[in-house]
Amino acid sequence: MNPYYNAEDLKKFGNISEYDKPLAEKFFSWYGDVFAEGALTAREKSLIALAVSHAVQCPYCIDAYSEDTMAKGCTEEQMMEAVHVAAAIRGGASLVHATQMMNKVKELTM
Repeated sequence: MNPYYNAEDLKKFGNISEYDKPLAEKFFSWYGDVFAEGALTAREKSLIALAVSHAVQCPYCIDAYSEDTMAKGCTEEQMMEAVHVAAAIRGGASLVHATQMMNKVKELTM
């Protein structure tokens, strides 16, 4: 059985221009600008991308930025720490919404 996500499809990412070249060109231009050296280094941006990839659960992005962070000299420990940061934020974001539930429960039981 073929997996839903096919790692080989990552190589086809550039093909998104096939159906709308002007928008794809804009996207890839913007994407390149985002990852260019700036206030953050390319290495820092790659670690952020790796963490966000896990938060949004994109297997293509995880593959791409695992490779990219390693190519930029990140250690396995740094990569895992970035993933834990993403997990902590994601978990905290779910938990903070418990205040909405608590407010509603208090409203209903008063």
